[in-house]
Amino acid sequence: MTMTRRAALGLLPGLAAGQAADPQLFLQAIGSDVSAARKALDSLAPQWRDSYTIILLELTRLFVRDRPGDSADPSSAASMARKRIFEFLGLRTKKRFGDDVKAWTRWAWSLPYEPHPEYAQLKGFAYSKIDSRMAEFFPQGVRSNIRLDQVEWGGVRVNGIPPLVNPRTIPASEARYLKDSNIVFGIEAGGEARAYPKRILAWHEMARDRIGGVDLAVVYCTLCGTVIPYRTEVDGVRFTFGTSGLLFESSKLMFDEETKSLWSTLQGKPVIGKLVGDNLQLTFEPVVTTTWGEWKADHPSTTVLSLETGHDRDYSEGAAYREYFGTGELMFQVSKMDRRLENKDEIVAIRLQGKTPLAIAAKFLRKRPEFTIEHEGVTVTVKTSKGGSNIVMAGGKRIPAHRAFWFGWFSQFPESRVIQ
Repeated sequence: MTMTRRAALGLLPGLAAGQAADPQLFLQAIGSDVSAARKALDSLAPQWRDSYTIILLELTRLFVRDRPGDSADPSSAASMARKRIFEFLGLRTKKRFGDDVKAWTRWAWSLPYEPHPEYAQLKGFAYSKIDSRMAEFFPQGVRSNIRLDQVEWGGVRVNGIPPLVNPRTIPASEARYLKDSNIVFGIEAGGEARAYPKRILAWHEMARDRIGGVDLAVVYCTLCGTVIPYRTEVDGVRFTFGTSGLLFESSKLMFDEETKSLWSTLQGKPVIGKLVGDNLQLTFEPVVTTTWGEWKADHPSTTVLSLETGHDRDYSEGAAYREYFGTGELMFQVSKMDRRLENKDEIVAIRLQGKTPLAIAAKFLRKRPEFTIEHEGVTVTVKTSKGGSNIVMAGGKRIPAHRAFWFGWFSQFPESRVIQ
């Protein structure tokens, strides 16, 4: 970290350490003042707890950066700072992970969750140096029902991936930019049909829209391969959702403008902030992943997003996240994985109230146009079209369902029953 960057980081004001290590020590330990950094580590040593590992890892990832051309220079300030941190961690924990950040992170996440009492505020302070608005997500005493040490920065600022707000739509006959083979996410609400082309939505990851008189946040977690159209009103309260720039288990965390609470994309529930504990659950509408040709044939009166979004993006098919979608590798770590399916195998995610979540491999369903299974006393039927869309019926009624990458779904719902 350069002196300029260190000065920008500053010190965290107003924290009382109590029986825990002084939070200022963690900030000093990653600073560019070598003498102060060594003194901070010396002070941390006798107070060390293994749960502090993730704090040093997180601050190092965020702020100990190479200058252009320095990445291969072991004598650069950043390289020396990282070496100092990893050697300290090795001495304190007796673990021999060297400079393997992923290995350190896996080990830290395997520990019982015993965070520093000021961890949330420290996290918010650090992230505020990326975007001052992020501090609002982690106020002092913030409530959380997930592990804060598994919340990571996704590489963008708040709404740095800009949501589409009341996007312009056109009738199917005017959508000459789309080929029949292009992938779309099709939604029906209030008797109205609308298609959201993957090539557009992948650049924005959210559309705040109104379909058939229903206000929706169409949320696309590109990393976990999931599109879910949530109703934005719950218990008579309407929320305005945005993209926080943060992730949990490589899954998008959205936030509401009204309370600055963070919400799980996959669960549709607040997980950090004022709303935690209020038993809020967003209702989601059915969505199908299919081809444009099939969707417009089945829904001739459909509307579809226009290319005139107000943003300058390459909306050609496959341009967004091409490399990520083309490999099984993950961009961010998750704490748990399951090898029954490949990381990015698509599953149809089915949730029935009071039942174990059900995940059915999309490739399994492609070979079975109609598949029926008994699941905890409920008859579930999935109808799969030639274009790949899946309609799910339970107890004779259509229920909301959506696609997801297996790794993302399993990280949030490891208890799921899997059909492959």
